[in-house]
Amino acid sequence: MQGVLDIPSELESLQEVIADAFPSVIEVFEQQLVSDLPPVDEMCKYIERYRGKMLRPTLVLLCGIAANDQHAQMIESDNTSTLCTHAHIVCGAVCEMVHMATLVHDDVLDEAEIRRRGQTLNMLHGNETSVILGDYLIASAYELCSTLDSPVPSRIVGNASAVMCTGELLQLQHRDNHSLDEATYLEILERKTAALIGAACELGALCTLGFDQREHPITQSLLRFGRALGIAFQIQDDVLDLMGNEDQVGKSVGKDLEKGKLTYPLIHHLAHADEQQTIRSLELIRQAAEHDQSGIPELIEAIGSTGSIDATQSLASSYVDRAKSALIELPESPGRSMLDLIADAVISRSY
Repeated sequence: MQGVLDIPSELESLQEVIADAFPSVIEVFEQQLVSDLPPVDEMCKYIERYRGKMLRPTLVLLCGIAANDQHAQMIESDNTSTLCTHAHIVCGAVCEMVHMATLVHDDVLDEAEIRRRGQTLNMLHGNETSVILGDYLIASAYELCSTLDSPVPSRIVGNASAVMCTGELLQLQHRDNHSLDEATYLEILERKTAALIGAACELGALCTLGFDQREHPITQSLLRFGRALGIAFQIQDDVLDLMGNEDQVGKSVGKDLEKGKLTYPLIHHLAHADEQQTIRSLELIRQAAEHDQSGIPELIEAIGSTGSIDATQSLASSYVDRAKSALIELPESPGRSMLDLIADAVISRSY
């Protein structure tokens, strides 16, 4: 992930292989979105500033490399030209395009004003334009995916996109539900975030092993890794929305409370607070939903008093452990070590 990982010296050569492939991913991404209409072209170029950690393209490339049982020898002999193929590049661009579309749509739903330390598209051009541009990004991603020789990648991306939508709908159904339970919260995360991250890992493996290898043990291992990683990633995002600083996080914070979305720190807190604290916390939650965030410091202090932040970090860590355990089918290698490193970075990040 760009700007997040601290790469040890023994993995620098692998990192260089991935870094060398990024310009091609970005080039394919940009070329796919070129429009003959100047206003559309201008907005697509603006959306490129949303590009951040590039987690999903990184996972496509890295899982593709990790699935190649000769990658350690190839890196050692500096024979890496075939590690990241055109299919890896295309799938990386596709996953990032779908992700960008979800960011554009999320900003509309959340009425967010800041993204990557700049104004959101909906603030500049309105909700209608943002919704249609998000749709344009998704349609462009499918068109790009269809250029590959197999229909399998399009099916994977299409399924992940549909599952993501169901996750968003499930979350919308539970807005202002102050009795939301842990199981439903985790199902929202599995659908809303983990589906695409899992798809990125699966696609990376298939680009290496062949698109008819969905049941291959390594493909399944990397798919499970991605899904567990995605849940851990979103749990940390939820913590940052509650506890983070906008300047550091780089986007609008406090939106979950404002939109009546209960996340794990609050779910745990309400389940473990005494009756008097529960009544006060619910009052502060409703106050935040009415665009009054003056009570958030008090709410955060209350959440801390029930050990809910520690419990949330413990939950995220358990999914990181689950992600690492999923890699058992992969032999020890630079690729596996880098995947472990990414898993740890997902919950240690501050943005």
